[in-house]
Amino acid sequence: MTFSIVARCPTTGQYGVGIATYSPNVGVRCPVVVPQRGAASMQAVANPHLLPMARRLMESALSAEKIVAELLASDPFPQSRQIHVVDVYGRAHAFTGEKNAAWAGHVTGDGFSVAGNVLAGEGVLKAMASAFEHSANEQLAERLVRAIEAGRDAGGQPEGQNSSALMVYGDLPFPLVDLRVDLHDHPEAELRRLWDWFCPMVPYYVQRAATPSVPRWWQWRMEHVPGWIARHLPKPD
Repeated sequence: MTFSIVARCPTTGQYGVGIATYSPNVGVRCPVVVPQRGAASMQAVANPHLLPMARRLMESALSAEKIVAELLASDPFPQSRQIHVVDVYGRAHAFTGEKNAAWAGHVTGDGFSVAGNVLAGEGVLKAMASAFEHSANEQLAERLVRAIEAGRDAGGQPEGQNSSALMVYGDLPFPLVDLRVDLHDHPEAELRRLWDWFCPMVPYYVQRAATPSVPRWWQWRMEHVPGWIARHLPKPD
């Protein structure tokens, strides 16, 4: 009961996953990203036991096709899974098991893959792919959020969605972005709100990790985010 996108940015080398689903707490069960190596999502009847293996396979710089094959070979119920991967070379490969509930499928493109199950139809994935491809001038996290929003707007899942997540890594060992909406009536809208707030803070937290003397976040934000002070000053009576 999920739709997601896994992708690599050819300009920055960043990898990321955007995902939304009817189930709560999707961010902990399905996506995995390895810096400079790959990104993947393991969904449908999600098997979190596959996440550590997927990480090791991506760290070994195997092809996306080989990674998917190894994961399926290790699983006793492969036809209940949906897996898609973008590898160290930017190549995408996906698998949708026969026991995925309709509508289910995947679409792969240049440096990305979209996949989903229990969807309103194939148009959900086509809209996601189009949104991603037509936002190439944006940073990867923004492109992933736009893809998830496009999937929602194209019908998403008939039951609606309850959780979403956004995960992006650059060349550092910690995520540049790791935002989760674990339970919400409109998780994509809440993810958008979180991302819009957090977006200008990405360079701050990278800088702060290496330079502890930088100002506190709200001081930095006042200096670097136009209009933030005015929006947070007390309103006159």
